[in-house]
Amino acid sequence: MVKKTEKNEYIAKTATGIEGLDIILEGGLPEDRITMLSGTAGSGKTVLGCEFLWKSMTHYKENCVFVTFEESPQRVMQNIKSFGWDLHALQKENKLAFVEFNKGSVSSYMISGEFDLTIIVNRIRHAIEKIGAKKLFIDSISAFFEQLGDHPPVRRMLLDLSEKLNEMGVTTILTAERFEEYGSLSAYRGEIFVSDCVLVMRHVLEDEKTRRTIQVLKFRGSAHKQGEYPFTIADEGIVIVPNVGMKLNAKSSNVRISSGNKDVDIMCGGGFFRDSIILISGPTGTGKTMMASMFLHAAQKEKQRAIMFAFEESKDQLFRNGTSFGVNLEGMEEKGLLKVICEYPEDCGPEEHLLRMKREIADFKPNRIAVDSLSAMERVVSVRSFREFVIALTSHTKQLQIAGLFTNTTATLLGGESITETHISTLTDSIILLRYVETGGIMRRGLTVIKMRGSMHHREIFEYKITDDGMKILKPFNNVEGIINVIKLRNFSD
Repeated sequence: MVKKTEKNEYIAKTATGIEGLDIILEGGLPEDRITMLSGTAGSGKTVLGCEFLWKSMTHYKENCVFVTFEESPQRVMQNIKSFGWDLHALQKENKLAFVEFNKGSVSSYMISGEFDLTIIVNRIRHAIEKIGAKKLFIDSISAFFEQLGDHPPVRRMLLDLSEKLNEMGVTTILTAERFEEYGSLSAYRGEIFVSDCVLVMRHVLEDEKTRRTIQVLKFRGSAHKQGEYPFTIADEGIVIVPNVGMKLNAKSSNVRISSGNKDVDIMCGGGFFRDSIILISGPTGTGKTMMASMFLHAAQKEKQRAIMFAFEESKDQLFRNGTSFGVNLEGMEEKGLLKVICEYPEDCGPEEHLLRMKREIADFKPNRIAVDSLSAMERVVSVRSFREFVIALTSHTKQLQIAGLFTNTTATLLGGESITETHISTLTDSIILLRYVETGGIMRRGLTVIKMRGSMHHREIFEYKITDDGMKILKPFNNVEGIINVIKLRNFSD
């Protein structure tokens, strides 16, 4: 990919193959130039650099050189093998060459009290020429300068090194250590000025929860995505997730699908749209999981497939409870029409959950999904991470043109505004509120359709009962007020 910068000048880019990274770089790293990767210990710098080499060799058939100033090649290859990257095999095939500078060895290149880059540069050049390498990874430049003692002429040496690397015609990533997540970008600062592209990796603690992000701080001569993007280190390496590359270009369908209850379908103007996002919100015990189960069970009539992601109940419990209101989820699973994935939200971070959910959807290819409940996920992540998770999941669902139903448990028995409703309400096509209603000393249940994007719908608040046959809709409440007045309706505006 080529990006135009000035008149008659272009910045050529080379793809990394790392999921999400080329999107925020708008094509890839600057070809035959230097990219600095800055981050604190444990932020994922070496993993990203190794994946860059692995993808270059296996996907793009380009040989690579790995220069290490810290860990031995054997230790690097052992650590990276857990991702399925067999660097040793590629080394034996002469697709990868290591250049190792042991701790303390660099100081031996001092001549008359000054450091001479010639020996290091010649070793790197020899490795590149020997295997015809196109990519170079140096880990880390900070460790290199630490071996030179106090106050080395960093900027002059980096300029010299960068000129020689550019002459070799290789695309280079070099890592640099930093000591604070939002402090100085590197220990010596000169690395920033000689790099054409600067990536910052962070591993921060927010509200007692960890969060990994990556940012393109600088890209000389090229546009790039702005801001910090969350990422996770998965089994296959770096995956940059929520809100990367999403566009508001999902197609819309006029086809209606059933909620699983004919009376609710009537209240919604004929059912939900096939590609809609539905929010069922209410306090505990109002039947949210029941509505989600009925929604999934309705797919069976059309021999469609469905997935439930459950964060609060086990599969056996969901199946048992379903039989109490006439829904046979177990039978649906036996027919291959339903898949139920039950996990505690605490099992991993929101990025890992999102990645797993997208994989399950891709593998099973459902027509409907249900998530029970979003409020369970909300309690274990920061507000920012939760919103990114919701946006990414709902956007992915709409892009695939499948219906997604999400439940949310309100904090009080009478309902009221919740953080979940605030963050998902504007993203949804349909919102159904379930509430307890106290009349004459008796606690009853009420249901109303707050929002039905693109369709007329009933606006009354209907009483309902939970029976052996599911949800039974009764008559609208008369002369009862204040049922939903605790809700700020501006949160549900289209």
